Amino acid sequence: MMKKTLWIIMGCLMTQWASAQTPKWVEKARKAVFSVVTYDKGNQIKGTGNGFYIDNMGTALSDYSLFEGADRAVVINADGKQLDVLSIMGANSMYDVVKFNTSFDKKQVSLPVAVQPAKVGETVYLLPYSTQKATTLQTGKVTAVDSIDVRSFYYTLEMKTGEKMVSCPIMNAQGEVLGMIQRNASAESMESYALGASFGVNLGISALSMNDGALNQIGIKKALPDTEEQALVYLYMSAETMDNESYSKLLNDFLVQYPNSMEGYIRRANLNMLGGDAGKYALAEEDLKKAMEVATNKSECNYQVAKSIYGYLLSLGDKEPHTAWTYEKALELVRNAIQMENQPLHIQLEGDILFAQGNYADAFTSYNKVNQSELASAATFYSACKAKQLMEGSDMNEVLALMDSAIVKLNKPYMDEAAPYFYERAELRAQAGKFKEAVMDYNTFHDAVLGKVTALFYFQREQAEMQCRMYQQALNDINKAVEMAPEDVDFWVEKGSVHLRVNQLDEAIAAFNKAISMNDQYAAAYRMLGYCQAMQKKNKEACANFAKAKELGDEVVDQLIEKFCK
Repeated sequence: MMKKTLWIIMGCLMTQWASAQTPKWVEKARKAVFSVVTYDKGNQIKGTGNGFYIDNMGTALSDYSLFEGADRAVVINADGKQLDVLSIMGANSMYDVVKFNTSFDKKQVSLPVAVQPAKVGETVYLLPYSTQKATTLQTGKVTAVDSIDVRSFYYTLEMKTGEKMVSCPIMNAQGEVLGMIQRNASAESMESYALGASFGVNLGISALSMNDGALNQIGIKKALPDTEEQALVYLYMSAETMDNESYSKLLNDFLVQYPNSMEGYIRRANLNMLGGDAGKYALAEEDLKKAMEVATNKSECNYQVAKSIYGYLLSLGDKEPHTAWTYEKALELVRNAIQMENQPLHIQLEGDILFAQGNYADAFTSYNKVNQSELASAATFYSACKAKQLMEGSDMNEVLALMDSAIVKLNKPYMDEAAPYFYERAELRAQAGKFKEAVMDYNTFHDAVLGKVTALFYFQREQAEMQCRMYQQALNDINKAVEMAPEDVDFWVEKGSVHLRVNQLDEAIAAFNKAISMNDQYAAAYRMLGYCQAMQKKNKEACANFAKAKELGDEVVDQLIEKFCK
């Protein structure tokens, strides 16, 4: 009896000792640790592991390698409940950590992250995933603390851990999480390693995360940046890489997170405006109205909506527009913006809308105002130049002066962004009969684009060169045009004309014959071929070709017939 009593007493003492050795925080903290299951694109299990919550809103940490290549993931909490991983909030492949959030029914139990790092010699506790109320802790000692950065640390531990312990939390005596167990090189090693939890906590999504290789290896949806400004940049960058369906989902997520973002509603409206059906148009109209409601800057909102309508109308081509969106409506909105806040950018859009309406005089007035502001640039002077050019009774010298002002705004040395301005001025100078200056601009354009030009460019420069009697340069250019586009019959006729001008009759005849072989209805080719033959005293052949030209309706061949065929 005495022996039995002693065993009972010893059992009670052992229980008390065990209880005394188990920190009070364990019972609650264990609920913050969970199991993770990841799935591939075929919905096959990719891997299993552990993780833990770091806040009561479902934010958690686990190992990156478990999520790499995964298309879906779930966690199974300490109560055995399965919860979906909703989005990835950050990842680092080097330190093998991923941050994500999950669904939850109520405030999630989480582990407070230690503010101060552990010290060498400090006792730490490994908190495993368990569905049992009685959780067995494993203890160890910190043998080394290395700094990753000012706020993050890496621990070496005197502790044996296996594969099943990877991504379980390491706790201090106060129940704060210090780090996350990482994979060991050897299962038999008596030494383990833990990444400081603060490193994972500080992971995040930024505007530049679109190009993050580690994040892109995970197929699960990515969270948006924590600030609206960064999230808007993220949206902008995503628009360039995502298909419309994926981008639409991203916009929906953005507006859930930032429900008072004027720009978010306008961007979603812009996407739906391109949908081309009544349903999409209705959604777009609703978003444009919502943008007006939430906007704190009404002037900017009027401008942005006007810009959206203007862009939509430009994209239509010959299609019928949605009745609510017209140039008149866009003009009304941008003028509202100007009335509230007289900004050059708003006035520029006013000019663009007026230009699209064919109201070139008023468009020029708007552009001229912009050119007197700090917004003046090569592009704004070019806009004014085109409006002036299309105005009835415009002075070509004034048009060229505006184009000169545009080019003055360009930075030297001239690169490809300057090229269109020189090309345009070359065309204008040629129209004004300033062929020498036109050739100079064509040359500058050629250099700015590093010689990457079309056959048409050589054809156009050749015509200006001919007017300047730069015959060799003209011949070189037309030969390049023919070489690049031998199927263009006009180039062959022009080549023949240049040879004729320099009295290279055989070469001219060959070019005209080539043109006729390509198009036997080309009246001018017969006329010029006949003239070459007349110069060679081959009047019979010449007159036959003159007759053919007349038959095809050539209006100037009669003089040649009169001269050579009577």
